[in-house]
Amino acid sequence: MTQTSSLKSEPDVATGNGAVAKAVAGVIAAGRASADRHWVPATSGNFSVRIDAETVAITRSGVDKGNLSASDILIQPLADKLLPGSSAEAELHTALYRKRPELGAIFHVHSPAATVLSRLALPEGRLRLTGWELQKALTGVRTHEATVEIAVFANDQDIPALSRRVEARLAEPVRDAILAPGYLLAGHGVYAWGATEAEAARHLEALETLFEFELAYRRFTP
Repeated sequence: MTQTSSLKSEPDVATGNGAVAKAVAGVIAAGRASADRHWVPATSGNFSVRIDAETVAITRSGVDKGNLSASDILIQPLADKLLPGSSAEAELHTALYRKRPELGAIFHVHSPAATVLSRLALPEGRLRLTGWELQKALTGVRTHEATVEIAVFANDQDIPALSRRVEARLAEPVRDAILAPGYLLAGHGVYAWGATEAEAARHLEALETLFEFELAYRRFTP
């Protein structure tokens, strides 16, 4: 993308290498792709990409995710408090990165299907999907006959408390199902992740499309 070359010089001054530039460009690309799909209306959503074991690039609060620039991206040390200008939800990203060193990117969107289905699934605290061929786009799922479980949490403005609930739930073993690389917040949307930016983007697109399938299926089945 044209932004990549223009981004490199600024982060490289601070780091001496292209790791920050690559992460910043990845965040910008993810925001634009989601905006093109109408998944981040107004200034909703947030996106992050790991730079190294100690640092991530993450969108600041209140910015249009379809029109991001390098100045809209914070370079957040995982061991430090959130930087000024951070989204309150940034802690949902940093907590996962600290707990899961294999994660390379986390993307959060307010897509219509995820936001609506999350409310429908809240009473059970989970959404289970099976029978969809597209499930195989999720890492670790090899057949449409598998059952994929997505944890569902009540929305909460107390982000530290919500983060602790997410962490505890994702650490629990799941019986008779494969835990999805993401979770739902009721009335809020979906968080999806992957080992790389490309994997996180694939998981996000697959989950959102599966949610659309599931909503349509429920409309036509008693």
